[in-house]
Amino acid sequence: MRRRAVAAGAHAPRCGSNGGAMKRELEGKVAVIHGGGGAIGGAVARAFAREGARLFLAGRSRARLDAVVADIAKAGGIAESAQVDALDADAIDRHAEAVAAKAGAIDIVFNAVAFVHVQGVPFAELPLGDFEYPVHSYIRSNYLTAQAAARHMGERGGVILSLVTPVARMTGPGYLGHCVACAGVEAMSRHLAGELGGRGIRTVCLRSHAIPEALDAGSHSREVFQPLADQAGISVEAMLQGAAESTLLKRLPTLADIAGSAVYAASDRASAMTGGILNLTGGFLVD
Repeated sequence: MRRRAVAAGAHAPRCGSNGGAMKRELEGKVAVIHGGGGAIGGAVARAFAREGARLFLAGRSRARLDAVVADIAKAGGIAESAQVDALDADAIDRHAEAVAAKAGAIDIVFNAVAFVHVQGVPFAELPLGDFEYPVHSYIRSNYLTAQAAARHMGERGGVILSLVTPVARMTGPGYLGHCVACAGVEAMSRHLAGELGGRGIRTVCLRSHAIPEALDAGSHSREVFQPLADQAGISVEAMLQGAAESTLLKRLPTLADIAGSAVYAASDRASAMTGGILNLTGGFLVD
């Protein structure tokens, strides 16, 4: 694992209205983010660091991970990166053990890993492999990263964060594999809330709509959305504008929206929240 840090005291504490220091939301917490070099994972990592967490970022692209670590260090935070395949059980376990040995425990784990998959193909024409790939990948990845981190969550408990899209509740056409994958991740999060609650471990699933700015930040979503846009004869940007108009708020979420919600879910302010879904779809879905 590589480490980037700045001198102690470089991150000035925030002040309350009375001039006293205000404790940051995640002060002293140890957070592991899988997919930490991606658009969403990177945004959440930067937000966690601003709130005082010590970051351990994992992913497959060393260059992208190190870019996020450098940003965090420049802002006065502490972060390390490690190249880890989020489908490799042994690699994930070794990483969690190394983090716990170095930091003492793991308080937060967030799975922001994404897999390019097929959308837009109707059921009658969908190859079994294209259906199975997102189901297998997303559920396996979330299972492995949650399990590895939970083993190292100490007496003060911890938080397991996952990420899905509205497809978990949509009927398609053309989203079957992704639908089952997201629904499975939501179900896993609910189940783990019951299984791990006695240890003080909470689970929260972030359900986000598409994030336009993530396209320019290297998200896999452009590769997923491009065939759908091509079928409709429009650009990906125009397709996302139409998606925004279909929401109650007439807008899609931003990376800042997702990162801020993740900070809240991981913080002690959300200590009574578990097994729930944070709806960040702008009202596209209403529970």
